[in-house]
Amino acid sequence: LIIAAGIWLTTGFYRVEQGQVGVELVFGEVTGQTAPGLNYNWPYPVGTVFTPEVLRIRELTVGLRESVSGTRVNSQDVVEESLMLTGDENIVDVDFKVQWRIRNTPEGVSNFLFNIQDPDGTVKAVAESAMREVVGESNIDAILGENRTPIQVAVQELMQTALDGYGAGVEITQVQMQKVDPPQQVIEAFRDVQAARADQERIQNEAQAYANRVVPEARGESARILEAANAYREQTVAEANGQAQRFMKILDEYQKAPDVTRERLYLETLEQVLGRN
Repeated sequence: LIIAAGIWLTTGFYRVEQGQVGVELVFGEVTGQTAPGLNYNWPYPVGTVFTPEVLRIRELTVGLRESVSGTRVNSQDVVEESLMLTGDENIVDVDFKVQWRIRNTPEGVSNFLFNIQDPDGTVKAVAESAMREVVGESNIDAILGENRTPIQVAVQELMQTALDGYGAGVEITQVQMQKVDPPQQVIEAFRDVQAARADQERIQNEAQAYANRVVPEARGESARILEAANAYREQTVAEANGQAQRFMKILDEYQKAPDVTRERLYLETLEQVLGRN
């Protein structure tokens, strides 16, 4: 009995690898956590030890099944998970990945071990639910667009809130949308719509560029014509005023000496006419 008891006691030694944490239980109650290295706890059935990998990043895919065949990775779409309804009542096919890990705190490790029975299934269900909620509040243009970061951040925050409410001891590190397309039956029609919108934006940009070039030119031409008209008006008025003043001076001279003035005008006229011959 003494030898058997000694052998039984030696089975209480256990090793915790790097990236793991040891959780010791005695009669089903958590008594402490241990760091990597060689440790000891009461042997089974008095004591039990769990060594979860708290530093390993786990990954799951929603809407897609991936299988490895040799060096080739095959993927199959799961429409039951990926088809979702948008806020503007369109159907969209969303495949995304979620990366998560165990929350590396004593409370987080304990919650992960004892509060949820199927961690992978729980995280996947929460991920699908959160994505459906965020997609249901968004328009299809925002979902199909290139800037999907706000949607991914919203899904991550919603997942973390739900899992914290469950006391799951899980930390979501990243949500990444993989493939976002309309359903296969109408994908060609959606592509035509997207192409038409791209053409519309291109034509609008070209029209705006043409307007930006033509309007300043027209305004400049208008200003030039107005300046020329003002200059011609001032010139014409000045010439008319000069002719009027000249006539008035000649009239004054004529009234003083009609014969002399008449003779002078006659000679000036002959000088102008004969000067060109």
